[in-house]
Amino acid sequence: MLSERRLEVLRAIVQDYVGTEEPVGSKALTERHALGVSPATVRNDMAVLEEEGYIQQPHTSAGRVPTDKGYRLFVDRLTSVKPLSGAERRAIQNFLDGAVDLDDVVARTVRLLAQLTRQVAIVQYPSLTRSTVRHVELLALAPARIMLVLITDTGRVEQRLVDAPAPVGETVLADLRARLNSRVVGRRFSDVPPLVQDLPEGFEPDDRPSVQVVLATLLETLVEETEERIMLGGTANLTRFGHDFPLTIRPVLEALEEQMVLLRLLGEAKDSGVTVRIGHENFHEGLNSTSVVSVGYGSGDEAVAKLGVVGPTRMDYPGTMGAVRAVARYVGQILAES
Repeated sequence: MLSERRLEVLRAIVQDYVGTEEPVGSKALTERHALGVSPATVRNDMAVLEEEGYIQQPHTSAGRVPTDKGYRLFVDRLTSVKPLSGAERRAIQNFLDGAVDLDDVVARTVRLLAQLTRQVAIVQYPSLTRSTVRHVELLALAPARIMLVLITDTGRVEQRLVDAPAPVGETVLADLRARLNSRVVGRRFSDVPPLVQDLPEGFEPDDRPSVQVVLATLLETLVEETEERIMLGGTANLTRFGHDFPLTIRPVLEALEEQMVLLRLLGEAKDSGVTVRIGHENFHEGLNSTSVVSVGYGSGDEAVAKLGVVGPTRMDYPGTMGAVRAVARYVGQILAES
């Protein structure tokens, strides 16, 4: 374990390197920070930090920069994240409050996160697998064609066309709509199948095949595997950090184009606390020069999806973590009120 003094030296190195983009020397540290020790002691502490792998010396400079291990310890020992100013909080609320539907909420959140952090923002749509049913609507488009509309507690809307084997009268449609909603509203998607399996038996024999087709379409919608969706924004922000990527920015951009990579980057939605993965902790080789800060958001106590940012490891971690957490909290409030 590092002594508190050496941890303080490491904190100072991280803060200066993030702020100046220049490798940090012992003389600069003693001038900028009230470390309470001599430059010789700071040099000795830096030698120990380097020996233990927390900092390293770039070839072109006498100064030192943090390693992935150094950033990891810095983040793990953070006593607090940087709070947003009152103006920033009001700006977030005003910007997100203008959203008209879930797509607009997600699009605004991506833009907001990218602007606040000046990183690449990633927002996952609320997952259907962790949602509850708010309403099922059945609309007659033609005698034997029905539009099924599924609305979730997070405001997500899924629409499916149903071709019935025979014409379905408005009375039967209204009866099915009422019975369906009485059984599934407020229920988790995973709870729905056994609740509706006996519904066809309550209808006339001639109407049962059509009822079964509607139910089959509903159940398909509930278990669809391809429903995970991601929105990305602010990729151009990476060009500001060209020198932070040792060879080229191309592997980072290629990794960010892959949907499954982005989903794995964010992690499981049930992990609602702030997660920080640094450098080589990221499973994708193209992202070994980046850090990912993510957090779960939801309409209640439970997270239904994740949002976060990707940027270089030379990142303002306290500020980024504070911004990501604040935006997630506001998005959760909007979903709860929608």
